[in-house]
Amino acid sequence: MGKIAPSILNADFGHIADTVKMLDAAGADWIHCDVMDGVFVPGITFGPPVVQAIRKATEKPLDVHLMVADPLHQIDEFAGAGADIITIHPESPSNHHLHRVIMRIKSAGKKAGVALNPSTHPDILEYVYGDIDLVLVMSVNPGYGGQVFIPAMLGKIQYIANRIAALKLPIDLEVDGGVNIDNAKSILDAGAKVLVAGSAVINSPDPALAIRQIKLGGKE
Repeated sequence: MGKIAPSILNADFGHIADTVKMLDAAGADWIHCDVMDGVFVPGITFGPPVVQAIRKATEKPLDVHLMVADPLHQIDEFAGAGADIITIHPESPSNHHLHRVIMRIKSAGKKAGVALNPSTHPDILEYVYGDIDLVLVMSVNPGYGGQVFIPAMLGKIQYIANRIAALKLPIDLEVDGGVNIDNAKSILDAGAKVLVAGSAVINSPDPALAIRQIKLGGKE
């Protein structure tokens, strides 16, 4: 059974606290917060004040995914707002010095994650595996919700899972993008440990059932 980190990207932001409480009660392991700046990715979502509001609504770990052009100078704000895990992209302009940004997250007392866009080769992780807590494989091109899972990412997930196993490191392998009841099993079988699901949970008539089915890798 995998963990699930429902994304609030498609939630009604006018009732965000109620949505988070619902996801918490429905069986979410983490709450996934997609932060977009309209520069690194097309969409714009929210900043530290909303993360702070989400923090007040749940005690579950907040999994904050920074899809922004300059995360280095925002890490302390998101850490202060209540993030437990802060994940950044090496493709982002300020992350050319990837190790420096990871160390900034760690110095803020938070778990550090690295997210890879679909076309980014996993070898970019080779010299930071020992410093990170999470790898996030983007299985769609980031920027908006409701996209379809890219099948080629299964091989990438398996590749990274094998490297983590070979290195014997306690790194969570997370997958985000187009995850649903129909493909959860293949993603877990490839080696993922944490599944981010947005539309498949938020838009479900029974979010608790959807969460349970995705964690189990398919319909009960």
